[in-house]
Amino acid sequence: MMHRARLILAFLLLTAAFVPITRAIEAAPALRSACQGLTFDAFASPDCDAEMASDPQPPVVALAIDNGTVAGYTFMRVIADHPVQVLSAPGGGRMLYTIDAGFNFITPRSVREGWVEINPGEYVAEQYLAYVQPSLFTGVYIQAEPPRPFGWILKHGYASDRPGGAPVQTPEMKVTRYTLTYVYSTVNADGLDWYLVAPGKWVEQRSMGLVKRVARPEGVGARWVAVDLYEQVLVAYEGDAMVFATLVSSGLPNWSTREGLFQVWTQQINAAMSGAEGLPDYYRLENVPYALYFDGNISLHGTYWHDGFGYRHSHGCVNLTITDAHWLYDWLGLGGSVYMYYSRPY
Repeated sequence: MMHRARLILAFLLLTAAFVPITRAIEAAPALRSACQGLTFDAFASPDCDAEMASDPQPPVVALAIDNGTVAGYTFMRVIADHPVQVLSAPGGGRMLYTIDAGFNFITPRSVREGWVEINPGEYVAEQYLAYVQPSLFTGVYIQAEPPRPFGWILKHGYASDRPGGAPVQTPEMKVTRYTLTYVYSTVNADGLDWYLVAPGKWVEQRSMGLVKRVARPEGVGARWVAVDLYEQVLVAYEGDAMVFATLVSSGLPNWSTREGLFQVWTQQINAAMSGAEGLPDYYRLENVPYALYFDGNISLHGTYWHDGFGYRHSHGCVNLTITDAHWLYDWLGLGGSVYMYYSRPY
């Protein structure tokens, strides 16, 4: 997203007051997996099933929802397909300005007799507005080096019973969005990877966002984050140890987030953002929370207007849930390193 207000032009490299992490992350031992030998034709084995039963979950703990902060972000979306008038008083006031059609959100201060006060002395007809609920998804603290890949299911649906197979629409084969799971085996079928997530349950690669380790770039500090623009996953590192991971939403194809190594040069707890004035994709967003600017006007920031994490969704910024963004804002801070990369071609 583009920051509407004037931004400081000099890049700041100040040291933030970091929250210490006291637990140690142990390196995972070399894993000899019975599931690694599965193939397109031999896609199951009793030994693999036993291994999955003995190690059903990654060594992670979910970040607690920041209810106090999330509750403070009550917003309404402008749903009209035409410019909406902002008046100086409910019903009969003078017109102050209009909000163009687009992706626009306002802060409701009060509601009375069909009119919403969006700022002191500014009113919009309630019929043109709809409440939005911020996402309650959160990332996870990584308690130990995972012995195998893991990630999140991105779609509600049904798993297949074999790589490349059709979904099996029975209750036991249901998969649910935002479920965290190991990937025990990967088999390619017709050019697509399929992931084994439980005995007899295979999920196609586009239905998952995987946490992947990446080597620490030369010159980064003790705390840094890597954003995999293919998987749409952010991983926070303390040195070489993974300490936190979550799903994000980066730039859409016409506004792709740039690859490269950056540093957080300024931060804002609340930022007003807008862009593409006069165009069909015009947007106006109030009080965007916990923005960490790393590439000019591009930032990591909290997002109250969608729940599409794991998929590209933005005009270049990296969207996180409000809870995740608050944690990252406190943990990374000014001068923190941000590494943007693709783990495979998109």
